[in-house]
Amino acid sequence: MSAKIRVLLAEDQTMLRGALAALLSLEPDINVVAQAANGNEALKLVQQHAPDVLVTDIEMPERTGLELATALREAENKARVIILTTFARPGYLRRALDSGARGYLLKERPATELAEAIRKVHSGLRAIDPALAAEAWSADPDPLSDRERQILQRAGDGRTSAEIAAELRLSEGTVRNYLSEAIAKLGAANRTDAARIARARGWL
Repeated sequence: MSAKIRVLLAEDQTMLRGALAALLSLEPDINVVAQAANGNEALKLVQQHAPDVLVTDIEMPERTGLELATALREAENKARVIILTTFARPGYLRRALDSGARGYLLKERPATELAEAIRKVHSGLRAIDPALAAEAWSADPDPLSDRERQILQRAGDGRTSAEIAAELRLSEGTVRNYLSEAIAKLGAANRTDAARIARARGWL
């Protein structure tokens, strides 16, 4: 019998994470080797357990699923990433693929589809909803740079320029410049409007 597929789950909702782990454990060829409640913990556990597949939510504390996928790609880590999310927006899918993710599934799908996606991704294939994929590649490209996205996301959460500057170790003037660029690119009235537009299109 071939070795089981080693899976790490990253999901900040405890109940959902436990349910996914229990359901996947019923599959004869899948072994959930670890579970993480945030992105930084997931990164450490990937390094400790060397899973074949990482199943991660997009929105998590400390590091998003997309940031996690990017970090693994840049580190040339062999774990293949599946994004499991509620976001059916094409902008999110495009960012997920750009970050190196091999799969993109919605949480509303049956658990059996997740298990099959894990098998496909482990074998070197992609596992993406075809209708969502077609919509993603016909959608407008994301105009924001990574730094503009980081800053606009925090501004949209209500943080001041001073708070953002302190967190990202930038000057307040630099933060304001990035916000001005993002606002201009999105044709927004202000930072709040820019964050709303970007979120609606899946760019934050």
